[in-house]
Amino acid sequence: MAKGIPTIRTIAWVSLIPQMLLVLLIIYIYHLFNLSEPILFGCLTYLIISYTLRTYVMSDFRKGMQLCKAHQFKDAIPFFEKNIKFLKDKRWLDKYRYILLLSSSKMTYREMSLCNIAFCYSQIGEAQHAKTYYENVAGEFPDNAIAIAALKMIKSFENPVSGNS
Repeated sequence: MAKGIPTIRTIAWVSLIPQMLLVLLIIYIYHLFNLSEPILFGCLTYLIISYTLRTYVMSDFRKGMQLCKAHQFKDAIPFFEKNIKFLKDKRWLDKYRYILLLSSSKMTYREMSLCNIAFCYSQIGEAQHAKTYYENVAGEFPDNAIAIAALKMIKSFENPVSGNS
C-alpha cells in the first residue's frame, strides 16, 4: 500500500488446501494433454485465474483500494459501499471466497470493505462516521482486531486520562 497507510493481511491457512488442490488439478489436466512443462503452465494458469477473478468480480473493492492508496479517501467510500451491496446479494461468494475467488484472506470482503470505509472516514476527519462503522464491524465480526483496536483508540481520545492531577 501507499506509504503511511496501514495494511493488515491475515491469511486463513486452511484456504491454501483447496487452492493447492486446484493447482494440482490444473497441472494434471495439462499433463493428460501431454503439454510440455505442465507444472509451469498449471501454476501460470492458476495465477491468471486468480488475478482475473479478484480483478473483475471484486472490481469495486479493488478500485476503492486504489483510491485509498492514492489518498483519495472520500472518493473510495462509494466503491466500498458498492462492494458491500454486491456482496449482500451474493453472500455465498464471500463465504466461499477461498474457492470461488481464490482468496486466502481470513477476513471476508464485506468485513474488509466495512473496515476500509471506517478508515476512510477517519482520514477525512469524520470521526463519528468512522466510529459508527467500526462499531458495525465489531458487532457483525466480534473478532475483528482492527475494529477493536480502533474503537479503543477512539474511546481513549473521547475520555482522556488526566495524568497531571
